Amino acid sequence: MPLQVPPAPAPALRSVLTALGSPTAVREARTPSLRAAQGPAIPELPLPVHVLDRITPEGVSATRLAGWRFLIRCGDRAVAAADTMLTPDGWAFSHFFEGPYVTSTERALHQAEALQQTYQPRLLSVPGLYMLTLWLHGDCAADGSEGHPAATDLLVPLAPAPPGIAAHRPHLVDELLPVLTHRVTPAPLLITPA
Repeated sequence: MPLQVPPAPAPALRSVLTALGSPTAVREARTPSLRAAQGPAIPELPLPVHVLDRITPEGVSATRLAGWRFLIRCGDRAVAAADTMLTPDGWAFSHFFEGPYVTSTERALHQAEALQQTYQPRLLSVPGLYMLTLWLHGDCAADGSEGHPAATDLLVPLAPAPPGIAAHRPHLVDELLPVLTHRVTPAPLLITPA
């Protein structure tokens, strides 16, 4: 089934296109593959990047939109990504980057297209675990910049995933969030008598 990619804010896309057209921005980026790319670099597959700040004792996740990420395609593959962020003046280009999350995101999106259900793809970052997941949201008509993971949504950990969590294996939110909550929650301090 095809994925229903949410539309990115037009100013976010314009800021990425402007950065791609700027020799200074591309040359100074820490992305050798983007600097060495032959042919046009095209931003595609805009994904809203949400951050999982915490999970309440009731199991409800508190997320916030952190930006939009565009995969930068040259030829037949993504060679880099571009992040945008919301500023007081609106959406602005943040930075280019490359590395394992670019190829892992592309792989997870291809895997998601083979699923029997249509999903809206998003990214969910779990900073406390240095973890990034492809969040497959079941409500394809939803605003990609809002919402929280629903119990029946899927989370696909991207590589590199934290130890003990398999990358590229889809998990229901109800299955994975308790594991993440347990790992992110600090252990209580042991008090010993003096």
